[in-house]
Amino acid sequence: MILAGGQGERLSPLTKFRTKPSVPFGGKYRIIDFTLSNSLNSGLRKIYVLTQYKSESLNEHLHTGWNIFNAELNEFVFSIPPQQKIGNNWYTGTANAILQNMNLIRPSKAKNVLILSGDHIYKMDYLKMVEYHMDTKADLSIASIYTPVEEATRFGVLNIDKNYRVVNFIEKPPKPPEAPDKPGYAFVNMGIYIFSTNVLKDVFEAMEKDGLQTDDFGKHIIPYMVKEGYNVRSYRFIDENKKDKPYWVDVGTIESYYAASMDLISVAPFFNLYDEDWPIRTKQRQSPPAKTVSHEGERVGRALNSLVCDGTIISGGLVERSILGFNVKVNSYSYITDSIIFDSCNIGRHSRIRRTIMDKNVVVPPGTEIGFDPIEDAKRFKVTETGIVVIPKNYKFE
Repeated sequence: MILAGGQGERLSPLTKFRTKPSVPFGGKYRIIDFTLSNSLNSGLRKIYVLTQYKSESLNEHLHTGWNIFNAELNEFVFSIPPQQKIGNNWYTGTANAILQNMNLIRPSKAKNVLILSGDHIYKMDYLKMVEYHMDTKADLSIASIYTPVEEATRFGVLNIDKNYRVVNFIEKPPKPPEAPDKPGYAFVNMGIYIFSTNVLKDVFEAMEKDGLQTDDFGKHIIPYMVKEGYNVRSYRFIDENKKDKPYWVDVGTIESYYAASMDLISVAPFFNLYDEDWPIRTKQRQSPPAKTVSHEGERVGRALNSLVCDGTIISGGLVERSILGFNVKVNSYSYITDSIIFDSCNIGRHSRIRRTIMDKNVVVPPGTEIGFDPIEDAKRFKVTETGIVVIPKNYKFE
């Protein structure tokens, strides 16, 4: 079960027309592609994607890019909108989204249910966690990652014993408890859960009978299960990214989204898109190759230290340290640096673009400058504290 209904307000205006998991990332991908690819690479092929907020773009992506499973083998990726199955409310939280779709989970056929978030960037073999869950006979297993204590205040923190059994769970504590095997670090909740199906069903019923709130896993379900003595286990995150430092990123703000994106074009990125043993899958478009065009004189089409997607033409312009999506047109004498340009944008002649995230279908008039004067930029666009300019989808220049 992939939770993909997040509104992503802090990513606005990139989420003005789409849910957070369907925001483009790395030129050709959507954020949800990383969770879906993890599932596919882990051999899991029965997937429900629970949608809610502005799900049209996400539904289209799932239908055209992930329609690869064989129904005859009972494989599927189904998009499930909120349907008010047990009341008059839409999804009111992570746990409530699962509660409203418990009819999809049959204990006779599914002994365990894996619950994932659709808006994180990481690589993980979920089957290793399933094996751990079964070996420890856990009622609930929570994927956890070491985080410096001073940074752990932003997360749910697990207090565990030497056997990794959770003895306390605290949501965003001011003084997080340290992990017993790594001083200075805390074990934080990654939002990845495995429940024994019968236990999950019983917990929902017991909490509702007692009149307890069941909206959120971190605020309600997990603290209740720990208090009631259920076998709740912490599973230490095993990274499939094959780097010295585990990689798990929540691109929940413009700043974190920009930083994670810029990492991809560095000489040695922390996140590896090129590992053939762990492919990241997405919708493959029927587009011509990317192309650079040079003319006489100074009109030389160049892309340096950049990611450039299919269909993009760099005609007599210069692109440095940037990510260009599909079918972008960069015209003569224009200059793009340290920027992320989404699909089907057209950059006019003599334009200069710096530290800008430009959403789809934007036509930049010739001679336009963006990212060089924050005061002028702020009159038209969102500008972050560090000076990143964000231009919304379909923006029309006057």
